[in-house]
Amino acid sequence: MIDSHHHLWRYSEEEYPWIPKGSPLEGDHLAAELKAATEGTGVTGTVVVQARQMPEESDFLLSLADSSEQILGVVGWVPLVADDVAEHLDHYAPHPAFVGVRHVLQDEPDALFTDDAFHRGLAQLPARDLAYDILLFQRQLPAAIALVDRQPDMRFIIDHIAKPEVHPGRVEDGWRNGMRELAAREHVVGVKFSGLATEFPDGSPIDRDTVRAYFEETLEIFGTDRVMFGTDWPVCLLRLDCYRQWVETVTDLASSLTEDERKALFTDNATAAYKLT
Repeated sequence: MIDSHHHLWRYSEEEYPWIPKGSPLEGDHLAAELKAATEGTGVTGTVVVQARQMPEESDFLLSLADSSEQILGVVGWVPLVADDVAEHLDHYAPHPAFVGVRHVLQDEPDALFTDDAFHRGLAQLPARDLAYDILLFQRQLPAAIALVDRQPDMRFIIDHIAKPEVHPGRVEDGWRNGMRELAAREHVVGVKFSGLATEFPDGSPIDRDTVRAYFEETLEIFGTDRVMFGTDWPVCLLRLDCYRQWVETVTDLASSLTEDERKALFTDNATAAYKLT
């Protein structure tokens, strides 16, 4: 199994101001902690995704990948709007583990989705065979569709099924309609079934029927050849007890799929989308 989305960090309050005080996310989460968390789960390979918006983040994650057989891919960060973005990309792209780039669009105004400088940076990725991870909220789906349409040569991967506005007992029409639009774009090569637990309202239990409904809708919209398993560990620990809990949840959801469909979900789709070696 490949976990297509998790994070690693050496914790400091200054560099991770978004981490809640007193939460399980405080403290270091490095390769050793990842290995301990995945022990006995069936996860043997992972893709680690940036959690800081600074060039040092890519160097840090690649150094961890160099020392870990488990980390197969790094989705790093580069200053896409900078004039020298090509130099940054040329520095990282030759590394075999550097498979993609992400900027945290969920925290940005919609204007960045259409910003010319941002798109000039994005346009540098296909020639270097790099994917781009889109992190967004459901309300940003229209902006994301416009972004995807402006970059037809890009391999796009949607993080956390576009963070739906979760209300227990139903699937949101706005999410469904936006995701259908994205799925119609063939260069949206993957969508990660991850991050859903932390989108449930504070104080609301994680309703398994709602999780199942989003899982089944995601499979129906994107097909079994584009949906990939991810945990969003350790962020998922804000709502889950442990790494294994999400692995077991998705394994149970996938139990009715064929053997080939499960292999696609848990291994092949991430391998193909990120061109993992």
